[in-house]
Amino acid sequence: MNRFASFREFYPFYLQEHRNRISRRLHFIGSWGVLGLLATALFTGNPWWALGALFCGYGFAWVGHFFFEKNRPATFKHPFYSFAGDWVMFKDILTGKVKL
Repeated sequence: MNRFASFREFYPFYLQEHRNRISRRLHFIGSWGVLGLLATALFTGNPWWALGALFCGYGFAWVGHFFFEKNRPATFKHPFYSFAGDWVMFKDILTGKVKL
């Protein structure tokens, strides 16, 4: 089991686990879906949309891992770093640092 002393140490590992372009695209789509569903939850006051955001984000990501990366999501061993990695990778894709 990999141990990481910091997120800075973890993030290169996270990117390595997301080498497949389709998987990255699925993560990116899922993250947009999460933002949209959370906005809907806030706008409507209906918390069920937030639950949908959870399924959307993890659903798209896990399809990417199981069918395209052929690896286990880092969420299973490093849930907090993995969650942060999703959003840092999302930002890095938006800024062009990571290719979509």
